[in-house]
Amino acid sequence: MAKILVADDERLIRQLVCDFLTQDGHETLEAKNGAQALDLFQKNPDTALLILDIMMPEVDGWEVTREVRKTSNVPILLLSARGQEFDQLTGFDAGADEYVTKPFSPVVLVKRVQALLRRGAPEVLQQPTDYWGLRVDENAHEVTIDGVPVTLTLKEYNILVKLLSHIGRVYHREQLLDDIWGYDYYGDTRTVDSHVARLRTKLGNWGAEHLKTVYGVGYKIQENDHA
Repeated sequence: MAKILVADDERLIRQLVCDFLTQDGHETLEAKNGAQALDLFQKNPDTALLILDIMMPEVDGWEVTREVRKTSNVPILLLSARGQEFDQLTGFDAGADEYVTKPFSPVVLVKRVQALLRRGAPEVLQQPTDYWGLRVDENAHEVTIDGVPVTLTLKEYNILVKLLSHIGRVYHREQLLDDIWGYDYYGDTRTVDSHVARLRTKLGNWGAEHLKTVYGVGYKIQENDHA
């Protein structure tokens, strides 16, 4: 069972989602706006996942996501009545892990939640866990570079772990999309590109040196620029 925070200014939608999540065995917290969602999240640090409507009063879902990402890698699923690519990319840029367009099937939403919770457990890394100054602490779900913490979203973290699991191996964009987002994800490989771009930026000099694009194919981690 997981504790899940559901924030939506439409009471019926909020209750519908909570009812289905409760039937699936989860504990739910309800917020009717973004400010209340942030307050509840701060008071419930054991929250395992957030479901946020984008167009909420006081603080919208994008801003809630940005604020949460300052301190937490908890999975975030955004809900929106608008399905434009710009809205989805804005959500991913803010740090969201999944995006569902209204109207949606509550049963499918629960499946998306189950998948996010499963993917919250990272792939086992090969030893050692220190890579040229970058260290992955699986127990704490933390990444540091030369001892300095790096804040990553769940998707960014899982992409990094995937690439680190086989140094030098090129992972195709389609494979990363299937492995990280799941086979039922309806997005395209541009989603992978945008997440990898943000991951490389967050990793700074380490990312520029070791996280490489194989143009027209995908991505890999290599030992250095001459590997």
